[in-house]
Amino acid sequence: MFEEISPAGLAACREDGEPWLLLDVREPWEIEIASVPGATCIPLAELAARYTELDAGRPLAVLCHSGGRSARAAAFLTAQGFSRVANVYGGIDAWSRQVDTSIPRY
Repeated sequence: MFEEISPAGLAACREDGEPWLLLDVREPWEIEIASVPGATCIPLAELAARYTELDAGRPLAVLCHSGGRSARAAAFLTAQGFSRVANVYGGIDAWSRQVDTSIPRY
């Protein structure tokens, strides 16, 4: 099973030096509107073919617009043997409210 983490909680972990990789599973047009710097972007529709590009031993936080697609991606990655996966609940929308208000909401 995967964890749930808030955008603010993930930002704090990353600031503390925890090696979380942020995976954004939104579509390219969405990422053009709003994105978190340093995120790895693999659209959900491509994840089954591309998940091997990710480090299964590193903590992985999955982000989408509001949390639905990222929860599906987190469940998939957990089933593929990723050891620590978290869904960023509230997605980029919550990230723009809690962490970085310069990120546009859409």
